[in-house]
Amino acid sequence: MRYLFCFLLFAVPLMASAQDFEAREFHREGDILPYRILYPENYDPHKHYPLILFMHGAGERGNDNFSQLKHGSQLFLRDSIRKKYPAIVVFPQCPLNNTWATLSVERDVPRDSTGRPDYSRIKFLPDNKPTVPSKLLHQLMDSLVASGSVDTRRIYVGGLSMGGMGTFDILARFPKRFAAAFPICGAGNEQKTSRYAKTTALWIFHGTDDKIVPPTSSRLFYKRLQREGADVRYSEYPGVGHNSWENAFAEPELLHWLFSHRLKN
Repeated sequence: MRYLFCFLLFAVPLMASAQDFEAREFHREGDILPYRILYPENYDPHKHYPLILFMHGAGERGNDNFSQLKHGSQLFLRDSIRKKYPAIVVFPQCPLNNTWATLSVERDVPRDSTGRPDYSRIKFLPDNKPTVPSKLLHQLMDSLVASGSVDTRRIYVGGLSMGGMGTFDILARFPKRFAAAFPICGAGNEQKTSRYAKTTALWIFHGTDDKIVPPTSSRLFYKRLQREGADVRYSEYPGVGHNSWENAFAEPELLHWLFSHRLKN
């Protein structure tokens, strides 16, 4: 009975999210990207809305087009949020054995019991060919923009863990597309910040006690972006491990901060 109760605590909110986030697939040249999309209440296709892309972590990979809603989707479903910040919200799903960011893991890099590598010792390669799900995500964004319903000055991107890495990766690849970004417990190539420091506002989140993705890279990103004059915030939570997304989603200013930004010319 206890296990059933725990399952319901997890499954019921997720099933509620799935009812509002429409299940779709994006097809391009034989590749498929499952995604969920949430339209504003009283959606008018003739209006322009902000667009939010959110990339999940490694634990939500697959092809069920459901698991990616586990973290974050409830925030955008709140009645107060939907009324105050009408937007198009997209949760894509990365397949198993793939990643949002292009990275290189040497054979001698140690891994934990779940197979995760030591992220402080891998190389992030945003100048290399993007991963298939990353390429499809950008093409999906282009498709949504082409629909005429997206405010191109208010496109936002965020993600947690593997999705935080994907956030830094996509910013480096397409630095003039995003007005603001919120990478959570991520990592990336800190040498590429000059590409988007002047155009994209960032709020970076991490937990001090994160053993899966240590906060080292987030700290370096923050310092470099500060030196480059970026509009950047950094929140590091003492005593918090890898699940710092819970703290980030609970930040009362997060969405006000996010929607207040428009792409700088």
